[in-house]
Amino acid sequence: MTTTKHLLGAVSAFALVAMTSAPALAQGTSAGSTIRNEVSVSYNVGGISQNAEVASDEFIVDQRVNVNVAFVGAATTVNPGQQDAVLVFDVTNLSNSTIDLDLATTLRNGTAADISNIRIFRDANGNGVYDDADRTAGAITFLDEVAADADGVTERVFVLANIGLNADNADLFDVALTANAHAAGTVGTLGAELVESAANTTGIDTVLADGLGDIDAVRDGAFSDTGTYTVAGAVVTVAKTSRVVEDPLNGTNNPKAIPGATIEYCITVANASGAATATDVAVNDDLPFDVTFVANSIFVDGDATCANGSLGGTFTAEGGNAGKDLVAGDLSDVAGGETRSLYFRVVID
Repeated sequence: MTTTKHLLGAVSAFALVAMTSAPALAQGTSAGSTIRNEVSVSYNVGGISQNAEVASDEFIVDQRVNVNVAFVGAATTVNPGQQDAVLVFDVTNLSNSTIDLDLATTLRNGTAADISNIRIFRDANGNGVYDDADRTAGAITFLDEVAADADGVTERVFVLANIGLNADNADLFDVALTANAHAAGTVGTLGAELVESAANTTGIDTVLADGLGDIDAVRDGAFSDTGTYTVAGAVVTVAKTSRVVEDPLNGTNNPKAIPGATIEYCITVANASGAATATDVAVNDDLPFDVTFVANSIFVDGDATCANGSLGGTFTAEGGNAGKDLVAGDLSDVAGGETRSLYFRVVID
């Protein structure tokens, strides 16, 4: 009997190699996918086709974690005392697996005493703007079960803050939003923080692939970007002066502030150049007990020299603090670089 060995020699003819795998996406093949490779080798012996030899190999795709955070749009203009000022961010899962994203804010620049109650909300109805639906859904601390797909899955979130009354015009508040990758799997619960696997195992290992964010490191499983609140406040200064118009002895010729003399009070309201417009400007002046108001002498919207105003305002006897007489008047909006005035007259008792 002759024994024929399966030798892969010159007499053997090799077939093509066939490979099968899971579909590849733009973010990569999904973590946990099994990639199987099969090879088939056919050959002849003595011109006779022999049974093909088959071998295979398979491995599991590891988890590649990548996150992005992007501040959307330009700096948000806010006013001193404004509540629920909004910064808009897009948070994207660029991983090849579903993950949870822990969210945190950090004040990078600005006086901490002048900004408070920083919170994060999700775009609950997907319309891209902060509205009642988002407010009703409530503040969040993480994004739950953010899926992966070919283009990356993006969630829009809103950072809200209250601006203090003491914030000044042109103040800046830089707020960073950081998204940190955590394991998914349990709806409604933030999973464990994802870390780089120390060794290559036969299971699903984790590789961190994120870039350098504003306040995080390369390949740390997180990414951050910064949004800015820019304060547009009015820079209002108020001045009050007086001048003697006439007295009973000298008339208008170098008059003195003696009993019976007429005094004109001048109140100016100035707003610095480049500042936000001051609106709803109301002037209230309590008169000294030693003077008597001159009827129909209140003028509003005068210029910086307390001239060219219009008759207006109100006088209320004993309407001020501690029973003092009250002079009041409203001024038109005072834009940056403008000065408006209210002026009136009294007689010294």
